[in-house]
Amino acid sequence: MYSIPQLYNDFIRGHRVTTDSRNIQEGDVFIALKGENFNGNQFARSALEKGASTAFVDDKAYLLSEKCLFIPDGLGFLQEIAHYHRHRLGLPILGITGTNGKTTTKELCQAVLSKRYRTIATQGNLNNHIGVPLTLLSMDENTQFGIVEMGANHPDEIKDLCEIADPDFGLITNIGQAHLEGFGSYENIVRTKKQLYDHIFRKSGKVFVHTEDPLLMQLSEGHTRILYGKSEGDLKGEIKQTLPYLVYALKTLKGDLYIKTHLIGSYNFDNALAASCVGQYFDVNPLHIQEAIESYRPTNLRSQLVKTAHNTVILDAYNANPSSMSVAIKNFAEIQASPKILILGEMRELGTVSEEAHRKIVSLATENPAHTVFLVGNNFEHCGDNRKFIRHFKDTDTLIEYLKAHPLHASYIFVKGSRGNKLERIVEFL
Repeated sequence: MYSIPQLYNDFIRGHRVTTDSRNIQEGDVFIALKGENFNGNQFARSALEKGASTAFVDDKAYLLSEKCLFIPDGLGFLQEIAHYHRHRLGLPILGITGTNGKTTTKELCQAVLSKRYRTIATQGNLNNHIGVPLTLLSMDENTQFGIVEMGANHPDEIKDLCEIADPDFGLITNIGQAHLEGFGSYENIVRTKKQLYDHIFRKSGKVFVHTEDPLLMQLSEGHTRILYGKSEGDLKGEIKQTLPYLVYALKTLKGDLYIKTHLIGSYNFDNALAASCVGQYFDVNPLHIQEAIESYRPTNLRSQLVKTAHNTVILDAYNANPSSMSVAIKNFAEIQASPKILILGEMRELGTVSEEAHRKIVSLATENPAHTVFLVGNNFEHCGDNRKFIRHFKDTDTLIEYLKAHPLHASYIFVKGSRGNKLERIVEFL
């Protein structure tokens, strides 16, 4: 049986760790992973040829060099070594999960905390059983604060990720319906998300909780928590404007601030307020909190405002579930513009509730004033009606062909859908 401390000190310490042989840098450590459709062991030789110092493989057939070391389970080794590394560094870790807004909240928290601390956070949405250990291993002796985003689409995954990252602080953005196909029920979603709180409470850590979220207040009751909200809490904020961007007032311990963001929609207020609360708790200067949030620009297809040659587009095409879709449609209804167009991509992984959920979204979309509603994907096939302002397309390619033949001009367009729809491809045709 291998010794994690010995392997860490002999081969890992001081080296960058990667599981992708395509981006090897001189001196990297390569850990081979296996999945249903890939076998990383096959790329160990390539990693060494590109300059890797060591390649860990879990198939003895690939022990092709003295620089190859055998471990029984590549993924297990990656997680164990990341856990060991995290405790060797001994820095504070903030764990963030939730149904909606966790990536934006993570990025805002990173922007704020980086004003005072050398902060490393999850890159993009690498928030699963592979991404979390890689995030931890990207931290080093110079890192002063770590932020780890945790995603889940099956029961108990947050528990597993907490055992790897061992966060000291926790933040759940919200708990809604998503990935029901994997979770099986909303109750399983709640139980799994709550596992972040459970882990923090067991080690006498602290959680950041939104006072206007009854469920989160209930789940965290009786424990040490830092509160934020509109009317009560350790930090209070108030929405002042939502168009074209979110503007909010913040009452800090050192005075009031007026923060002008580049975030779209009132639903991003909770994310910005959470990051503001995290910053205040960790003693970031309020003016630096303001500067960090005002400088943040959304990327990765999340609530991006795109000015094309002919139209104004709100592009929110990274993810979609019933709760995020509903609040986004309601926010779009508040925008005073004409004509307005809704382009909605189907929601994935909803299991048995999929048809009902899509019907509700169509009903909501048609209740609110929009010039035209475009529905994309097979899950919307039975949800439309014969009204002229509703059109259904089987996929994004079909929509693109329509847009080529019927170009849109001078319109305010909202684009929202699950990542699998790849709706971002339509922007050049708007």
